[in-house]
Amino acid sequence: MRRLLVTGGTGFIGSAFIRRVLGVQAECQLLVNLDLLTYAANIESVLPVLNDPRYIFVRGDVRNKEPIVQLLRQHAIDTVVHFAAETHLDRSIASPRPFYETNVGGTLSVLEAVRSCKGVRLHHVSTDEVYGSLGETGFFHEESPYRPSSPYSASKAAADHFVRAYATTYGIRATISHCSSNYGPYQHVEKFVPQVITRAMQGLPIAICGSGRQVRDWLYVEDHVDALISILKGAEAGSVYNVGGRCERSHLEMVHLLLTLLAEELHEDPKRLHALITHVKERPGHDFRYALSSARIESELRWRPQTDLETGLRNTIRHFQGALCIAAKQ
Repeated sequence: MRRLLVTGGTGFIGSAFIRRVLGVQAECQLLVNLDLLTYAANIESVLPVLNDPRYIFVRGDVRNKEPIVQLLRQHAIDTVVHFAAETHLDRSIASPRPFYETNVGGTLSVLEAVRSCKGVRLHHVSTDEVYGSLGETGFFHEESPYRPSSPYSASKAAADHFVRAYATTYGIRATISHCSSNYGPYQHVEKFVPQVITRAMQGLPIAICGSGRQVRDWLYVEDHVDALISILKGAEAGSVYNVGGRCERSHLEMVHLLLTLLAEELHEDPKRLHALITHVKERPGHDFRYALSSARIESELRWRPQTDLETGLRNTIRHFQGALCIAAKQ
């Protein structure tokens, strides 16, 4: 991974990956960030690398194959890391087509570009949601059947299948990873953790769908990108890895923990913040539980999550505290 093209590198996970690679991977000679700068992009997330001579930003759409081919050839790219995707479940329920066009069509364009440039390796970043819902026990493994429940997860499942098909049919060198629910600095405020933090700081109601008993496995974004680097360095072509946080909590448990930690940071009465919680109607396609077994990546690549939940949440809270203070001054 000396010369990389990262798609969606101004998004939450993609930008964390870029900061990490340029920060600690001395062997990286060049990193090109291809991003359309949609609503989900955050230019501030890549400010730490803007002056790095190895970093190049290109505004572009992954649905267009030819510009990707041009970038691969112009910069002698050896590795593509494909993050670019529509990811918000609620948006997929309201309007599925953009998820099909970006997550399926965009992945197909990336695959076609990689196929036309021999020797380029692809890593495709996917989600635990392709597996559907679990009961109260058990874990998803890399061989678990796909049972997507929403337009978002269906689009990611389709993208995964295209990656596998291109590897089999055309012999491209590809790997896939499925991650659990990420959180951390720079995440878009429509996502669960930053939404709770920002609404609480503004004294706004915090909506919980249904009972709030839905369980997620929570993964700090910096641990996730370390897993991706481990895969890029050590995985064989064709490998699939699940990347989990070993940290299951229900939505309601997460809200209570977030508000308790936030109250400590703000030196406020936690009861005032907890009083903001309100329960709203359950949304369609809301899976009960996701949980990934990371046994394969832990055994084969020696990766394990390093950040405990409280530390990760405190880091996230402090980031959004700073962001809101800056916004208020402006």
